[in-house]
Amino acid sequence: MRAVVTRVKNASVEIDGAIHGAIEQGFLVLLGVHVDDGPAEAAKIADKICGLRIFEDEAGKMNRNPVQAGAASLLIISQFTLFADCRSRRPGFTLAARPEQAIPLYESVIAQCRERGFHVETGVFGADMQVRSQNDGPVTILLDTKEL
Repeated sequence: MRAVVTRVKNASVEIDGAIHGAIEQGFLVLLGVHVDDGPAEAAKIADKICGLRIFEDEAGKMNRNPVQAGAASLLIISQFTLFADCRSRRPGFTLAARPEQAIPLYESVIAQCRERGFHVETGVFGADMQVRSQNDGPVTILLDTKEL
């Protein structure tokens, strides 16, 4: 799995002209599922997202996780394009999991984050979504379970 995790002051997702999900301070997470991913990768990435220490402590060092910073809110959006093959000018997406595989793993990550006490808002898998965020920092981290 791959995730682009951005620390935000607020973020929202709009579908068909209506706000579907919105958070205040926390993380905007764009999540992609690879064809080889399974439950182990979902558990690994959920754990990493929830534990990322990218909020400042009293000394100004990025040393606090979202819970410690009072920012335990996530907006998790499915993003199959994170596995784009860009060797040609027109990206291919054969490495991105098909919906029948990706949806349960995407939902598993959401459930695991909620089990850890996070407030989680989401988009709709496969929908045309308009995502807005006010980035904080900006701080953006790339996660890939093959490298964790």
